[in-house]
Amino acid sequence: MAGRGPEAVLITGVFGSGKSSVAEEIADKLEERRLPYAALDLDWLAWASAGKDDEDAEHRMMLTNLIAVVRNYLTVGVRFFVLARAIRDHSKLHSLRAALSMPLTVVRLTVSLQEIERRLRSHITTARKRDDLREAATWIEASTGAGIEDLTVPNDRPINEVAADIMNQVGWS
Repeated sequence: MAGRGPEAVLITGVFGSGKSSVAEEIADKLEERRLPYAALDLDWLAWASAGKDDEDAEHRMMLTNLIAVVRNYLTVGVRFFVLARAIRDHSKLHSLRAALSMPLTVVRLTVSLQEIERRLRSHITTARKRDDLREAATWIEASTGAGIEDLTVPNDRPINEVAADIMNQVGWS
């Protein structure tokens, strides 16, 4: 891996598929290998409210913030970017690729709705979690976000195995 330029992996999938957890595990493995990495849950770069519900404006804000954050990380030598975010279509993915200006491998996690319900059981009492579960069911039923990935990885086994599998498939092992 020596001499490689910066590159990124986007972990995507429906709510509850384990995107953030898998990204965190990959980051831990990169840190163990003392490789220069950054892990970013892209939802946090867009978590704000300007008083209106506009998904496109939220995506644009995330991209604006991402460009600045990536530039800062590149300045200090980061080469491996581990990103997590549910991406619903090719246009959103295209704009993300353009903002990154580096090779990006998209990994879609798959998991059954029953497993998502099991994972959320302890949190399901909050209205937001119920809404997220409904949205996950809608995405799964409509195959939203499917077909934009480079790799599909089932997240139905221990998280360290899922992370190792992804790292192997993208050449980061």
